[in-house]
Amino acid sequence: MNSPMTELLEIAAARDDAERRLTGLEVKLSFTEDALDQLDRIVTAQQNQIDRLTRELLALRLQMTQDAPQGPRNLRDELPPHY
Repeated sequence: MNSPMTELLEIAAARDDAERRLTGLEVKLSFTEDALDQLDRIVTAQQNQIDRLTRELLALRLQMTQDAPQGPRNLRDELPPHY
């Protein structure tokens, strides 16, 4: 059987160990929250860029259909100027 002093020391050591582990978890949680916030900002920026590029692509497609000739093409009209 352990003496009361030994038991108190074991309890104190266990409490210190638990506090160290809890502090370690709090630090990890803090870094995880920071990383998550950073990733959220990156994903938001990427989605904004995707939305902008999608709008530009749609505008270009619309412009192409509006600028396209309405009849059959004559390839002679498309010869480069040096011919």
